[in-house]
Amino acid sequence: MPEEKKWQFELEEYIRQGEPEQTEKCEIWQTAIGLQDVDGLKTSDYLLDTAKGHIEGKISISEAQRRIQNYYEERSERLEVQAETMEADIVSARIAMLLGERTFQFSPVELLTIHRRLFEGVFEHAGRIRPYNISKREWVLKGDSVIYAACDSIKDTLEYDFYTEKQFSYEGLSLQESVKHLAKFTSDIWQIHPFCEGNTRTTAVFVIKYMKTFGLEVSNDVFAEHSWYFRNALVRANYNNLKNGIHATTEYLELFFSNLLLNTNYELKNRFIHVDYESKLETGNIQSEMKNVLKGKNFTLNFTLEELAILRLIAADPAITQKEIAVKIGKSDRTVKNKMAMLQDKQYIRRMNGKRNGRWEILVELPS
Repeated sequence: MPEEKKWQFELEEYIRQGEPEQTEKCEIWQTAIGLQDVDGLKTSDYLLDTAKGHIEGKISISEAQRRIQNYYEERSERLEVQAETMEADIVSARIAMLLGERTFQFSPVELLTIHRRLFEGVFEHAGRIRPYNISKREWVLKGDSVIYAACDSIKDTLEYDFYTEKQFSYEGLSLQESVKHLAKFTSDIWQIHPFCEGNTRTTAVFVIKYMKTFGLEVSNDVFAEHSWYFRNALVRANYNNLKNGIHATTEYLELFFSNLLLNTNYELKNRFIHVDYESKLETGNIQSEMKNVLKGKNFTLNFTLEELAILRLIAADPAITQKEIAVKIGKSDRTVKNKMAMLQDKQYIRRMNGKRNGRWEILVELPS
């Protein structure tokens, strides 16, 4: 087994055991550790042991974070050698804490706060907007760079993009349309690159927490296994080279988000994204490929994100009440009542055996 995948195999043991609380914690740690790949960082065995202690309920997430911090403070004389591992360990523990919290505010301030909480004590500029212009050589672009936002426009651009997204309504959008829009919003925020370092990890944590506000269960293992693909897809979503016929496209990112939210199983290979790569997944053909695969799944694309969240809750517990659904997806009782009525009108669900002791039955196939 490749050494870099050892942590993933060991954590998946907890998922196979089937304890709900352990599974949730395990998935969060998988995401936290996997996201370090976006900057080529690897965590230590000590971090893995600490994660196991938290998953097994032996220590709290706060204690896990303190243990990692103390571990490196006690080894301060070796920090130069361990700098990258230290960063990976500390940030992983902080991501795990953030993803386990239920609080979230959709605003540029929240994005800055997430960056500060992830990188405080790691970067001097944690939580502060980048004061200089940047470029980065990218493998996926054969050494070229995305054009990032100018440092003096970051604040205004962030506020504009957040305002625009806040005014946008997902009501009535199909799943495919919603995935496309979420991919575009994410790529726009990433292109601003508001921080000197740590932009991709910050964007990922923010987007995961944002998507959970729709009541959706996000497939954390997609970030755990494909975080480097996620970054490369963001690069391609913001790169134009018209001289060579290359256009910015969110299509690769849409495949990632489809796996993340709809549990599709697209093959996420970094070589597919490279500007020189020619295959059936090259730009221009991906959307038709996506439609064909989704069509082959035999489930409707007419669900909205909120409807999918409700249907998945019903699938998990057919006896669930509307009040319980409202709590889980963070919506009002009235909103859920209206949504349930609409789902019945569409013949997606029906009530069996009456109101008091009845159960819900789903009449359509859901994304698995």
